[in-house]
Parts: sequence; C-alpha cells; structure tokens
Amino acid sequence: MYDIMEEEEFEAVELPDITVELPDIACCFCPQAEFNGKSDSLFFNDGVRRIDFVLVYEDEDMKEIDKNRTFQKRKQRREYFEASLMKMGMELEAARSVSDEKLLFVKVHMPWDVLCTYAEVLHIKLPIQPNDLSTTSSPFNFLSCITRHFYPSEDLIAKETEYFTAPFEKDRLEYFYVKDRDLFFTPSMRSRMAYYILSRAPYEVRGNIKKFGVTKLLDGGVYKAAYPLHDCRFNVRSKEDECPNERYLLYNEWAHPKSFYKMQPLDLIRKYYGEKIGIYFAWLGFYTAMLALAAIVGLGCFIYGYTTQETSTWSKEVCDPLIGGNIVMCPQCDKECTYWRLNSTCESSKKLCIFDNYGTLVFAVFMAIWVTVFLEFWKRYQAELEYEWDTVEFLEQEEQPRPEYEAKCNHERINPVTRVKEKVPYTACGRCIRVSLGIGTVLFWIVLILASVVAIIVYRLAVFFSFSTRLQSDLKELEPFKEYVTAQMATSVTASIISFVVIMVLNILYERVAIWITDFELPRTKTDYENSLTLKMFLFQFVNYYSSCFYIAFAKGKVVGYPGQPVYLLGKYRNEECDPGGCLIELTTQLTVIMGGKAIWNNIQEVLLPWMKNLIFRYCTRVGSEKVIPRWEQDYQLQPIGKLGLFYEYLEMVIQFGFVTLFVASFPLAPVLALVNNLFEIRVDAWKIITQFRRMVPEKAQDIGAWQPILQGVAILAVASNAMIIAFTSDMIPRLVYYWSFSVYPYGEHSSHTMQGYINNTLSVFDIQDFSNKISLSYFRYRDFRYPPGHHRQYEYSIYYWHVIAAKMAFIIVVEHIVYLTKFVLSYVIPDVPYTVREQIKREKYLSQVILHETNLKLVTKRLKPLGGDYDQPNQP
Repeated sequence: MYDIMEEEEFEAVELPDITVELPDIACCFCPQAEFNGKSDSLFFNDGVRRIDFVLVYEDEDMKEIDKNRTFQKRKQRREYFEASLMKMGMELEAARSVSDEKLLFVKVHMPWDVLCTYAEVLHIKLPIQPNDLSTTSSPFNFLSCITRHFYPSEDLIAKETEYFTAPFEKDRLEYFYVKDRDLFFTPSMRSRMAYYILSRAPYEVRGNIKKFGVTKLLDGGVYKAAYPLHDCRFNVRSKEDECPNERYLLYNEWAHPKSFYKMQPLDLIRKYYGEKIGIYFAWLGFYTAMLALAAIVGLGCFIYGYTTQETSTWSKEVCDPLIGGNIVMCPQCDKECTYWRLNSTCESSKKLCIFDNYGTLVFAVFMAIWVTVFLEFWKRYQAELEYEWDTVEFLEQEEQPRPEYEAKCNHERINPVTRVKEKVPYTACGRCIRVSLGIGTVLFWIVLILASVVAIIVYRLAVFFSFSTRLQSDLKELEPFKEYVTAQMATSVTASIISFVVIMVLNILYERVAIWITDFELPRTKTDYENSLTLKMFLFQFVNYYSSCFYIAFAKGKVVGYPGQPVYLLGKYRNEECDPGGCLIELTTQLTVIMGGKAIWNNIQEVLLPWMKNLIFRYCTRVGSEKVIPRWEQDYQLQPIGKLGLFYEYLEMVIQFGFVTLFVASFPLAPVLALVNNLFEIRVDAWKIITQFRRMVPEKAQDIGAWQPILQGVAILAVASNAMIIAFTSDMIPRLVYYWSFSVYPYGEHSSHTMQGYINNTLSVFDIQDFSNKISLSYFRYRDFRYPPGHHRQYEYSIYYWHVIAAKMAFIIVVEHIVYLTKFVLSYVIPDVPYTVREQIKREKYLSQVILHETNLKLVTKRLKPLGGDYDQPNQP
C-alpha cells in the first residue's frame, strides 16, 4: 500500500520511536565540495560530471534539531531521500552557499547507464539516421533576400540537422546515431529524466506505507527548491568552453526588445525548454500572425463607420432639430425622470453608427470564416511540429502515471486489455463520488457568478434611480436629456468596473477550489490532470468573463414592457432599458473595460511582481563584489515557476480569443487590440521566462491539449453569437426591413428605396393622458413597434414588429447555415496533416522497423541455422 499524506498530517503525528531504514549505502550524506570559483560552471567540482538537477535546503543547527521535532523529521527524510537517489544510480555533490552559509545546494548527476535506462523507460526518441528525403523548395524563395532579415541570425542560431528518430532501446545502442556520448542526450532530456527519478524516489517507509516524491518534500519544507540549471547568464556570454550559451542566444534573438520584429527561434526554444513550452509559443505566434489579417479588416470596418457617422440618414434624423428636436420621448424611469427630446442623444447616435453599420455585418461573416481557416491551418502547422519534434507517437499509454496517483493505488482491478490484476486508487463507486462532487462544486460556483451578475444589475438600477432623483430638482420640463445620458453612461462605466473587480476576485477564489477538486479526483497522468483542470477553469472563466456581456447583448432592454405597463425587477426596480444610443454602445464599453483591465492586470501580475521580487531578493542577499556567485546559486535567486506552468498563459489567450470571436460584431477593433497585445505578450513572456524565472523542467507535449477542442467550441458558438448580436442587439435588421419593405416611394419607373423617415417609423406613440403627471402634451414616443392609441389593438405589437422578428430569425438561420457549410467545406478541403509530413512519418517508421526490429530476426536465424534449414533470407515466410 502506497500513500502520500499531506505535510500537515505528518506534523500532527507523534514520532517518538521513528526508525528510518536507509538503503545499503555506507554514508547517507552526499559528499561536499568547495566551489571551484567558476561562476558559469555546469559541472561538479571535478569539471567532468554534468549537473542535471539542483536541490536546495537550509542546514538547521544541531541544537535546533535536538529541540524541534519538525527539524529532526525533515533531516531524516532528507537523508533517506538522498540515500535513495544514490541507490538508484544518481551521483550527488553538495556545496555551501556563497551568500548564506545556512543554505546547501545538492547537485545531481545522472551517469551514462542511468540515462540509457530511463531514456528507454520514458520512450525518448533519439536519432538513428540523418533525414535523406529531399525538401521541396518554397515558391517564395526569391523573397529570401528580404525575409531573412525577419528571422534570427543563422550565424548565431544555426539550423539543426534533421534526423529520423526511434524510441531509444538500451540493448540496441549501436544502431543509434551516437557521435558523442556527452552530447547524445541533450540537457533538457537529462533534466526530464532526473525529475522523473526525483518524483519517485522514496523518503520515508513506515510499515506498508511508502512515501515518495520531491514534490511533497518541497511542500513540507524539507527542500526549499528543486530546479534544472540555466546554462549561462542571459546578458553575458559564458567563457566556459562546454557552455552552449543557449540562454544568451534566446535572450538576444528572441526576448530582447530589439528583436521584436523577428520570427521566433522555435527549434531552439524547444531544445532549451522542451516541447511543451515550444508548442505554446508556436501557437501564440501563429495566432498572432493570423490576427494581423483580421485586424486589417476590422480596422477598415471601423474607419468606414467613423467616416460615415455624419452622413448616415438615421443619425442625421436624430440630430435634426426639426425631426429629432420635435420628438418627445418617454421617461427612462418612474416618477423621478422627466420627458426628453430625441435630439439630445445626437452624439450617442453618431457613436452607434461607428459600430453599427453594414460593414459590421460583412466583418462578422468574415470573422466566422477566419476562425475556421485559423483552426484548420493550425492543425496542419501543429502536425509539422509533431513530426519535427518527435511527438507523433506520444500516446497516453506511454505517459507515466503521476506520483500522487501511484501513491494512492490501494485497490485492485482486472485490466480490460491485459486481463491482469493492477493497482488503482479507487473503485468505480469511489470514482463516481469524486466526479459528482467536482461537478456539484463547479455548478455551485457558476450559480454564484450568475448571482453576482444579478447583483450588478440591481446596482445599475439603484444608481440610475439615485442619479435621476438628484437631477430632478435641477431640470425643467422638456429640458434636453444630456444630464440623464451622462448619468446612464456613468452608471454603465462604474458597473463595468465593478464587474471587472468581481471577476478578478472570483477568479482568485475559484482557482483554489478548482485545484482542490482536481487533486481530489486524482487523474492518472499529468495530461489527464491538466485537461481536467483546464475544463473546470475555462467553464468557470467563460461564465465569469462573458456572462455580463451576454446579458447586455441578449437580455438588457428586451423585456421592459411599454409605458403604463412596465416590467419590474424584484417588484421594485423598473427593468433597465438600453442606453438611448442602443445596447451596442454599452456592450462595446463593457468589452473595452474588461479587455483593457485584464491586459493591465495580467502584465502587473506576470511581469512587474516577479521583477520586484527578484530585485528585493537580490538586494537582501547581496554580497561583496570580490565574491563569485556560482551558477546554481544565481538561479536560486530567480522566481520559481508555478505548479500550473503555462496554464494561465493559455487561459489568458483563450479568453482573449473568445472576446475577439464571440462579440466581434459589436466591437470590430477587438482584433486590433488583441494583435497589439499579443505582439507585446510574446516578447514579455519570453523576457519573463528567460530573465526572471528559474529554468522549467522540460516536458513532452504533442499538441496544445484540451485547449484545442475548447477553441473549436468557441468558434462554433461565435457564429451563433455574432448572428444574434446583429439580429437582436444592433438595429441592422430593422433598417433593412424598412429599406426593402416600407420605404418605397412609387414614382412610376423612378421608384426607389430610401432611409428617410426611418426614425419616425420605428418609434411608437403613447397617449400622455394615461400618465398621472400631466404636462401640456398630447403624446410622446418610445422605442418599440406597437399600435398607437385609438387603434382597436392599441399598444399591442404591430405587423411591423412581426416582420422584423421574422427577418431576424431568417437572418440567423441563413447566416448560420451558410457559415457552417463554409466551415465544413474548408475543414474537408484543408487536410490536417500535409502530404510531405505523412511521407516522412512513413519513412521514419520503415527505418525504425528495418534498423531496430529486423535485427532480432537476423539473430534468431543465426541461432537456428545449426539446426538445419536455409535461413539466409530472414524476410521470407
């Protein structure tokens, strides 16, 4: 029975008679060596054995250990853990800190035999032969004299040789392409294997309970840090002959502001940080490049709206003193609000024309097709990277279980594939309970978000009511409504800011809950863990970020009744109507506040805070200029990478992707803002991980994981969302209906369509005598399509209303079907894997079969020859 208990549980247990059985090693302490004075050395003190990982702990005083049970327990576990590592073949060497004598750095080295063993365990693919397939030349090679300036310098970052690879097998070492044993396994491979061992080395055995894993030792304070080494300083080239200076090259050719216009050196990123980091930056770069096209079209749409705002017929009618100035509108609230003239919303009407025009319709359809092209071409590009980075056959069964999963395996079951008994951490009933608890908790938090949205709606109503009461005493009868427009805009902006603050607070709280639920569910592999956490976090973030936007787009102002019979919320507040300029302006304001605030907050949290922490830490641990700080201690002074790694980077970009696609019909500048943000995001993320954080443990990854189906789901939802925004939030459909159905002036053969009279036609009439507060007017107008007073169906929906509703539904159905059909055709026409990549994969599998597996058949035939028979042709049946 294996179990990993929380550190708090360890400390709560009395340990008077603990006897720790160490492995059969003469000395349980790793040997110590004095620092050799080489600041960028990546080797043990002998200069031969490479450092593959570093453990850091604080050396407690013996007197404190005798008095404090916690210190004694930590010392015992550390000794047992280090002894276990040495028994597993690792070599250790300790060095005392230069700046703090209490700190000790344990350097970990993996000998050749250990590397070969665990390379086979982890199915690491290594070269067997140089790639002998000819590469097709690009038709744009004649532009290389121009485009080469946008790529990293080949003199500094040389193009890597392409090899056919195969999963490593220790017994067939002679068939692999080994030129130099010291360089055969890259530093990132070595670090990955070292971390695999560290995650499974035991640190305590009590009865039949075995506790293991460096992660728990870090959580319990036994070690203060564990990390692989950067190869040099980022801003100074190392003078050590063995140092590749890859960090220095990445900083100068990738993260430095002077290289902002250059393409990313993805192969070097992958080589230095591993495939998981490489695939993230590849996706971010591809997404940013595709955004450039969307940004150009969106900017053109915005410029078109901006230049036509003064010439649009409906805007001119609103601003005309003889038209809009003579139209008296219904009060926006009960009792306290006064009547107002339509021309007081002249500026709001002009602003609405910037975003609500025919160009927006074209842009919404364009973005629906753009998102399909983006996802399809990303699949192709991702397939190329999978082959180049040897992750084509990175299947789930090859991924090793997490240590936390292995430690809880105390139940048995029959494997449905092998029919052999295996250990599992829970029964089918236990798994059902865990999953149900997780689903229930996520639903509870979603309901909590919706409750916060309702609370903000009540805030908006109450604040607008308060503004109206304060302004009532200063307004004269039929005074222009500018003060109320200002009040409504102030209410909208403050509500958006409060909504953003609530979003950020709920994010912080839910993050802890989501991690706790996922830990409780106990997924088998790290990929399963990340996918489960990703789904929970995105579902929550989706509701958290987008719920207020969906409310403004599809609910606000839709159920308000009409004068005399308004709809009330909570029986007290009259249900809020759209801004006099329309709900589209308010939706644009909400998107601007959330997108802008989110970008500012993320930069503060991801860049400014780590930089300040490192600055303070360096100031507190500064040493004299005559002392040389070793490489491992320089890295310790950097910030640690969080447990979730790139999760928040992906989440930030996917949420942005939702803003760009889901609501682009209301805000065509969203792709422009996203493009500008991402151009900085790439370099800021690069600068951050290279200069401010310790080197991450390299991890294998085949694709972007659960984010791929999430992006596809958002793309499908975006089509319906934008169609409904154009149909129900903007005035596009009512204008088109009026243009084609109600605005024909029959002058014989010169019959024409015009938008003149649109404003008057789309405002209903209400008899003012139905109100108790009488003034010297006979009627006023309100936004709706109802029969006028005196009609036998007065205040009921008119035939125009049903024409508009029919047109809206027809528009949604037609646009969705056209776009979905286009998406289907594009996804069918564009293959997910390029033809050349498929051929290379087939070639590689053939070579792997011939070189590695047919050798066994040859050995068998040689052994069987003395028994008789002709076995000279091993491929014959």
